[in-house]
Amino acid sequence: MVSQFVSSHPVNLLCDLPFIFPDGIHAVGRLDHHSEGLLILTTNKKLTRLLFQGKLPHERTYHVLVNNTVTELQLSQLQSGVQFKIKNAELYTTKPCTVKIIDRPPFNYPSTYIASDRVPHTWLSITLTEGKFHQVRKMLAAVQLKCKRLVRTSIEKINLNDLQPSNIKEIPEKEFFAALNIDEY
Repeated sequence: MVSQFVSSHPVNLLCDLPFIFPDGIHAVGRLDHHSEGLLILTTNKKLTRLLFQGKLPHERTYHVLVNNTVTELQLSQLQSGVQFKIKNAELYTTKPCTVKIIDRPPFNYPSTYIASDRVPHTWLSITLTEGKFHQVRKMLAAVQLKCKRLVRTSIEKINLNDLQPSNIKEIPEKEFFAALNIDEY
């Protein structure tokens, strides 16, 4: 599913979900077509600015399946910050972040990618406070790892937990902003 309500391409959209969305709703922190997981929808137009351009950095956690066994050097490089090209071939260095190897992710829902026991792979948990276009994939590529599956599991204290794909959980506004560590709303 694409994290938008309208598209000129024949893709599954948010408006295809069996839910009546209020007028003015929009996605905060989009997911690309090859990513999955937690998506925040809101009618508050200031939320994107407060969450991603505010004074305090806000954490986002992803569980990522990569195509190889991750070395200590790769783990250290990811944690310390790596460089990749952004607009106009400018080099960007990521901020230090938390990267851990995990046995298997705590979520259990279907995927189009199935990890084979015959091919080495590693699950990582990556928590960062910035979000350049396709940043996690570019970070992994910078250390010669290929992302096979990327699942956003949380934004601040809002967690995917056991919410299943295409399901929606409404959160009262006061609780919502407290979980996002945002004072003004």
